[in-house]
Amino acid sequence: MGRELYKVLIRGAGDIASGIAIRLHHAGFAVYMTDLQIPTSIRRTVCFSEAIINGCTRVEDVEAVLADSIDRAEEIISSGAIPVFVDQDGRWLSELRPDAEVDARLAKYNIDIKKSDAPLVIGVGPGFTAGVDCHAVVETKRGHTLGRLITDGSAIPNSGIPGNVGGYSWERVLRAPDDGRFEALAKIGDIVEAGDVVARVNGKPITANISGIIRGLLPDGISVTKDMKSGDVDPRSVPEHCYTVSEKALAVGGGVLEAIMRFGVNKQN
Repeated sequence: MGRELYKVLIRGAGDIASGIAIRLHHAGFAVYMTDLQIPTSIRRTVCFSEAIINGCTRVEDVEAVLADSIDRAEEIISSGAIPVFVDQDGRWLSELRPDAEVDARLAKYNIDIKKSDAPLVIGVGPGFTAGVDCHAVVETKRGHTLGRLITDGSAIPNSGIPGNVGGYSWERVLRAPDDGRFEALAKIGDIVEAGDVVARVNGKPITANISGIIRGLLPDGISVTKDMKSGDVDPRSVPEHCYTVSEKALAVGGGVLEAIMRFGVNKQN
């Protein structure tokens, strides 16, 4: 099977999944993606999940288009774009029969994948064990091992502490103060100061803990639960960072690409 026909299904279409998709797309693979009917991606300007909301979207130089059938997905692939399916129950896995399945939903646990799902199954982040429920795992924790391919064992367990960016960790994250409807008062790309109110839930404010640029924010009107991650303030305040794939997503994408080249493509050829 030629590389141009090698099918990769990425489950999840958030920022890390989208970085993986761009790396694989540029390497010549046929990339398909799935996400929920109502995505909860934070960094929406760099997430292919936005195709579910808007019908299509573009991240850097790659376009993604909403698909509702295999035939439509093949048309999208032929046009040079990435098809994105709504998938609540994993139905597209059996219909697509991909050469590789990548679980990039970042649930921090294995929702439903098995080694038998596809010839090559790759888990992204903690919650998977290479050799047990998948063939390989890619590390997602920032630091020395970010993007490393793991062929025996698991990624570093989830600590619950966000990675350090610009000297800040948990302070970067915006969280919902209550269950209810999310009301956005700011937008991605806005510069904020510590203490600024950027959103509300049931009239309760969500304030920025630090000064910086809003790199991610849930869409206005979405339903949230208390303490749900709702946004991200980047203290580096570089506008381009809001609209381009992060170094973390690219590193993880490199690990997935290595896994496919080592254990997928080489076995097919």
